[in-house]
Amino acid sequence: MDTRAFFKLSYGMYIVCSRKGDKLNGQVANTVFQISTEPLTMAVSINKNNLTHEYIRASKVFTVSVIPIDAPMNFIGNFGFRSGREADKLEGIRYKQGQTGVPVELENTIAYFEAEVIDSIDVATHTVFIGKVVNAETVKDGVPMTYANYHEIKSGKKPQDFGGKVEAAGSNAAQDRATGNDKYRCMVCGYIYDPASGDPDSGIKPGTSFADIPDDWVCPVCGVGKDQFEKVNG
Repeated sequence: MDTRAFFKLSYGMYIVCSRKGDKLNGQVANTVFQISTEPLTMAVSINKNNLTHEYIRASKVFTVSVIPIDAPMNFIGNFGFRSGREADKLEGIRYKQGQTGVPVELENTIAYFEAEVIDSIDVATHTVFIGKVVNAETVKDGVPMTYANYHEIKSGKKPQDFGGKVEAAGSNAAQDRATGNDKYRCMVCGYIYDPASGDPDSGIKPGTSFADIPDDWVCPVCGVGKDQFEKVNG
């Protein structure tokens, strides 16, 4: 079976949050969908090993924030490649607690939903939580990020290629074409550092070769060091 075929299915990219008492946590999820209009219901699929799963089980509430295509990769990495058991993922992140007491991420979101769990389905490694939507708001205009976008941006493609509005500071098309430096791939998460784009969110200007990146630079997605990168052949 070619499991890569599943990458061709269309998904969005979301931050799903929940609470357990006064403890708050969130994670990246790509399986979120509306089920019905009357009543308004939606579903999320969460891995049973994740802390967010434990919190949703305990509180029976969750929020979903829609990630825009121009969200920085280190933001996604914070929620997707770190465990809430080891770090406070919401530290330094702009959010509010909604009417259910669950955090609503506001820093990189274009819309959010609040839901109360009314049912759940056990699906081997995951649980599909079905929630009644009790609140929904549009935060700002923007293009939602898809799972396909995410994988292509990790591979060096720019958000604006998909209709996003981000332009790397100091970059231009001529500069990008003139750069002939090698690309390097993170062996942990697959992020590709492209010298033509640099990593402006971490202070690395476009046109900076991998060799010239400071030694304390880390992967903007998963946070590992330069020693975990390999040259991309071809």
